[in-house]
Amino acid sequence: MWGLGGRYYWGRKDKGEIEGVVVLFAWLSSQDKHVKNYVDFYSSLGWNSLVCHSQFLNLFFPEKAAILALGIINQLVQELKLRPCPVVFASFSGGPKACMYKVLQIIEGRCEGQGFLDEYQLVRDCVSGYVFDSTPVDFVSDIGTRFAVHPSVLGMPRPPPLVSWIAQGISCCLDRFFLSHFELQRAEYWQTLYSTTAMKAPYLIFCSEDDDLAPFQVIYNFASRLRQVGADVTFVQWKSSPHVGHFRRYPEDYKAAATKLLHKASTVYSQRIQQLKVEKSGIEAIPNRNSDHSCNMRKAAASSCSSLNGMAIDSTDDSLITWSPGCYGSHGDGSIQDEEHHISFSGPPETAITTGVLGQLLFGYSAPRNVEDWDTRLGEMINRSGHLHFNPMKCIRRSRL
Repeated sequence: MWGLGGRYYWGRKDKGEIEGVVVLFAWLSSQDKHVKNYVDFYSSLGWNSLVCHSQFLNLFFPEKAAILALGIINQLVQELKLRPCPVVFASFSGGPKACMYKVLQIIEGRCEGQGFLDEYQLVRDCVSGYVFDSTPVDFVSDIGTRFAVHPSVLGMPRPPPLVSWIAQGISCCLDRFFLSHFELQRAEYWQTLYSTTAMKAPYLIFCSEDDDLAPFQVIYNFASRLRQVGADVTFVQWKSSPHVGHFRRYPEDYKAAATKLLHKASTVYSQRIQQLKVEKSGIEAIPNRNSDHSCNMRKAAASSCSSLNGMAIDSTDDSLITWSPGCYGSHGDGSIQDEEHHISFSGPPETAITTGVLGQLLFGYSAPRNVEDWDTRLGEMINRSGHLHFNPMKCIRRSRL
């Protein structure tokens, strides 16, 4: 629990036909036996499970969380190259901060020092749903003490005095050395979670009104802001339920909601595949178009490029969230205090789905990324220095034909 990094393994990996893959980002101090019921449940629905157990200090050392995240992504890449399928991220308690948010940053090309490879794009294209169980937990400087002495972590109703004293001492040391980084990491953490709306995948959120480690107001505000930007959010709450104990306390309600989420995820993935088919049919029809249309496209591209030269482009204007302390209430509820913050999120454009590895794996093609590439003869007009030689007389002669 108190180390760095973590481990991962396939809880269930059937070699036959499967519905998809659920990645379980388990809570801190969890063991294999604690997540077995979840693995068995998802397996009963035809979904394989990849389990990740993170270590406690990942909360304070993001680079260690990134190493663990890369291992998770590599496992998914190997699986998805063989069998492309929908992927659902299911996180518990501190799991999003200890690993999952780094997975999201890497597949979106935002993690510092990591290239945005086509293989990461493949994983992003397949992510089709999210489950948040007793999370997200707000990342504040005393989170270490709260986790260390919580009954769900220690497995006892009240921690011994010695354990509490040690945990508080460690927390004070971490505060002294890392306090200047806590707020920056906190802002980055929440921004990454909100950026998941760009994937247009459904959300399922479980919480309890009496959860002292994952306050209800924090989770409720998170769900509300997702809905404000048009996300599909299913919010399930109980009056009283233990932290990461909802599945055990209310198994029927939990299973019903999770089953519905998996069905939505499969539908989202199917719609993406259908979009790829449409794009493929459009690409195959392009060579049959006449040269006049090709000329018009080149003119439009040149005109667009010239008009954009004097214009500042902000890709985040349509996805801007403004949040202030007044919207969140008391401290520790998911907001950043003392000033208004603009949380903007933007990922690879939706068209990246049709140009990435998923399209190549499913249909054996990759759509052109630029408008100019739609004319197969355009490369002949470009000299070695990269300048485009455009002859308008050729277009005039073609138009007379």
